[in-house]
Amino acid sequence: MKKILIVEDEKSLALAYQTILEKHGYQVQLAYDGEEALELISKDTVDLILLDMNMPKMTGLEMLKQIDDEELKGRVIVFSNQDNQADIDEAFRLGAKRYLLKSWASPQDLIKVVEEGLEA
Repeated sequence: MKKILIVEDEKSLALAYQTILEKHGYQVQLAYDGEEALELISKDTVDLILLDMNMPKMTGLEMLKQIDDEELKGRVIVFSNQDNQADIDEAFRLGAKRYLLKSWASPQDLIKVVEEGLEA
């Protein structure tokens, strides 16, 4: 079973994404900020990370900078409402695989992007 880490500070959104992904057979871990996420990935292996940009303690970009594993960086999908081209470009420069705007993504879009992210 593929393991996905959702890094999202809005608990209701994190739980909604968790429900959607678990219904499609994925194992899901939740982290509510970048520091918690880095601690989780230092202890356990994940197959994919869904990463919000705007979070307390550490932004998504700051978290990406802290990930040492280049292969893992390539399995990061930034899933944010932040539509700032400079931040999008920076996320890709730091190794993120995809950038998806939450406001435009349906549950089906989320599953499709996760499936594509896991194929590579």
